[in-house]
Amino acid sequence: MPNTKSARRALKKSLVRRQHNRARKSMMRTAVKKVLKAVAEGDAATAEALLPQAYKMIDKNAKWNQIHANTAARRKSQLARAVASLKAGS
Repeated sequence: MPNTKSARRALKKSLVRRQHNRARKSMMRTAVKKVLKAVAEGDAATAEALLPQAYKMIDKNAKWNQIHANTAARRKSQLARAVASLKAGS
């Protein structure tokens, strides 16, 4: 429990920020999962259509320091390879 008035305000602020941050990260994970699901189903057109949205969410989370820049690059690369393998396989 916070002892001072300013600590109480800081706690309230951090809880709001935590919710916001969790929502942002969740949206990114959902976008990535949609692409991977399309790849698993063999739907190249849907996977390609969803890829830019996933990239956008990954980049935004990296910009907001939700994830490290190298992690963002790695995830984007993995998605690109998954979609590319789907195109090469068909």
